[in-house]
Amino acid sequence: MKKRMLYGVANYEEIVAKNGYFIDKTQYIERLEEVENPVFLRPRRFGKSLWCRILECYYSIHLKDRFEELFGNTWIGNNPTPLKNTFLVLHLDFSVIYPGDDVKLIQKNFNHHCHIKMNRLIQRYTESVSTMASINVQNEASANLESLLDWIAMNHLPPLYVIIDEYDNFANQLITGRKDHLYHQLTGDDSFLKTFFKTLKEGRKTGAIANIFITGVLPVTMDELASAFNIASFITLDKTFEPMLGFTQPEVDSLLSDICLDYDISAPQRQYIESILLTHYNGYHFASSTSEAVYNPTLLAYFLNHYCRYKEAPEFLTDLNLRTDLSWVRRITTSYPGSTEEFVDKLVTHNAIRYDRNFLITKFDMKQFFDKGFFPISFYYLGMLTIQDHFYLKLPNLNMRQIFIEYFNELHHIDVSTRFTEIMESFVMQPDIESLFAGYWREYVSQLPEAIFAQVNENFYRTTFYELCSRYLSSWLAFTVESSYPQGKSDLEFIGKFHEKFAGRRWVIEFKYYSNAELGKMKTTVENFTLQKADTEQIRGYAAGLKTQYPEAVISLHVIYCFGNQGFRVFDVAG
Repeated sequence: MKKRMLYGVANYEEIVAKNGYFIDKTQYIERLEEVENPVFLRPRRFGKSLWCRILECYYSIHLKDRFEELFGNTWIGNNPTPLKNTFLVLHLDFSVIYPGDDVKLIQKNFNHHCHIKMNRLIQRYTESVSTMASINVQNEASANLESLLDWIAMNHLPPLYVIIDEYDNFANQLITGRKDHLYHQLTGDDSFLKTFFKTLKEGRKTGAIANIFITGVLPVTMDELASAFNIASFITLDKTFEPMLGFTQPEVDSLLSDICLDYDISAPQRQYIESILLTHYNGYHFASSTSEAVYNPTLLAYFLNHYCRYKEAPEFLTDLNLRTDLSWVRRITTSYPGSTEEFVDKLVTHNAIRYDRNFLITKFDMKQFFDKGFFPISFYYLGMLTIQDHFYLKLPNLNMRQIFIEYFNELHHIDVSTRFTEIMESFVMQPDIESLFAGYWREYVSQLPEAIFAQVNENFYRTTFYELCSRYLSSWLAFTVESSYPQGKSDLEFIGKFHEKFAGRRWVIEFKYYSNAELGKMKTTVENFTLQKADTEQIRGYAAGLKTQYPEAVISLHVIYCFGNQGFRVFDVAG
């Protein structure tokens, strides 16, 4: 029976029951047991909730009889620790708590969620806590938690393993919603949230709580709670745990092998899939640029779920439900007039931004988070930037580049709507790269503000051209940027989708940029500029590598020269 690629499923038992594909990360359970009160931060939609559910299934006494069913085919199933299925588990998910417009409402919603979870715990473990009364919903969550911990200690019951998923979710909603006064009330010294974390800390001290595992996106709220919960071990920047969430290349390779076998996907189709996945969903470095990059697991599942069902790539390679919330960009940068444009322009033109590595720390407060010099670090934690080296952060992949180009267009009021329809339709009817780029230059580049031309480079022209084409041509084409070959990395490739009219065709495009000053020094004009021999050899080298990988492909080679804002030349190169 072939497996299913499940998308958006955070329930581990459901994955097992439905025979879903599963990349086994359970070896990290053993490693986590060496850490006291671990806090692990990752961008949203990176598999945190599924991991929390896996931990609950592993440690819960309630699921002891299902251990073989749930973990028999996993690493931890073959190498169980002595702590398996030995705890009462309190699994809280703060992402479901509605923040509201009043701190009393937030407190009410917080108490309600915690009470439901504590009551459910009692009901599950009736045999162990048979004489314990139900949670008193009139009390604060911290008071009920304290009562629960006292009962566990007094009756020598198995200790509590506490899981808090998305600990900062409702606090983050207050930040992005510009409800700073509520956020400060929420994290104040006498707040219900601090009291709750103080109770957790006390439970660890008495031994009623065996350990606490916390996930979230930002360290801001944890910093505010430091006085109440100063026992946390931050493992976000620990190389040992970097691949715990997110998929490595060997893991993706193994997954693709299974899928191709189950769904009868040919070798050329697999190569096509690999090239799309690599450029669109890979590239995240959370601890070090020298460690292996990881894929976004949710977006990977989005693509593969569609491919397994329809034997074709989705038209839009970024799930519309999972687009990064650009309200964070607006919220963070608008405190400084003009800083939004400056920040976005730099990333779109150079795909890199300087950062102070000393700021790459595990905790910082809200004031730091919104400081202009801290922007790169803030966006690193949000998953919009990743580590390039000790001096620069960069956009991790083509998906994120596309999102920032869209925002760039919005900030500069650049129209990317129907004025391009005729240009794109002409390409579909009669593919011609020179005509397509001429249309882009005429309709898009002409809208750019004059100040942009002091910053543009080949990366800018390449990525804005790609983003525009992907808007209109994604039904027929997929796109990759910087595909690797033995001779180097190609700038941009158009790839005909399987089962569409351009199946088997590939357009390889190399961009070269000369500023107005550089063109002047060359003592020539745009019209008289000729194709350079070195550039011909370079793109033919890419073609040789491409031909080795795709021997049946029909390959077209093109070199595009951009000259400041003066014009362009497109040259077709014979293979």
